[in-house]
Amino acid sequence: MADKDEKQKVKTAVALGYDPNEDGAPKVIASGRGAIAERIIDQAKENKIPVHEDDKLADTLSRLEIGEMIPPELYEVVAEILVFVDAMDKIKAKDRSKGK
Repeated sequence: MADKDEKQKVKTAVALGYDPNEDGAPKVIASGRGAIAERIIDQAKENKIPVHEDDKLADTLSRLEIGEMIPPELYEVVAEILVFVDAMDKIKAKDRSKGK
């Protein structure tokens, strides 16, 4: 049985965009809580964009404005996520080349 805190927890989602050809860090391109967070996650899944779950990071990133670059103190953790996304992209490309 879920405790009271789990029932009251509102989901937070933040989408990051990064263009390696631009100067700067990844930027927040979407952010929301509750129903908006669910839509962000659904859109990512529909577009086959990898989703990484980290409640603390999502809460921290949700405090940034849309279009704002992530702060330097978050570079390392976001870099780890980008490595994860890159690995997922490579796996998908390999599956496509095998006809899956």
